[in-house]
Amino acid sequence: MAASGTRGAGIFGPMPARRRIDPADGASAVRAWAATSHPDGAAPGMSTGKGTGMGAGEGAAVDRRTLATAVRYTLEELTACAPGRSVEVRVPPFGATQAVAGTTHRRGTPPSVVETDAATWLALATGRLGWAEATDSGALAASGERCDLSPYLPLMRA
Repeated sequence: MAASGTRGAGIFGPMPARRRIDPADGASAVRAWAATSHPDGAAPGMSTGKGTGMGAGEGAAVDRRTLATAVRYTLEELTACAPGRSVEVRVPPFGATQAVAGTTHRRGTPPSVVETDAATWLALATGRLGWAEATDSGALAASGERCDLSPYLPLMRA
């Protein structure tokens, strides 16, 4: 069994990631974001973030804490439905996670990286934006052999 206080492979395989966001709070934050965002999610050319990390689609109605909770919750949902460590998903400045089974990444830059702003990530996670549309518009940068997350999206409808 894994040593106390550590995460990793125990005698029964990898331990599931510990949730930091209460599922009810996370779902509520995603719904709040959805209620205040543009109906099309992060449409190309709508970026209003200008260095805030918020990106396209959200207005002043959703506060930073709610946005952060929504992003972190959906990243946890991705990890739950696609466990693994071969793809790192980055949504600066709110969070990052490793997901998708495959090559195990331990140090340095992982072999596959997905990076986007908060609104684009939430639009993908809620089905308001498709993977191809996000990559084609340049709102999402994805590199590596396992970086296509479309089989796991949307994570929830809001």
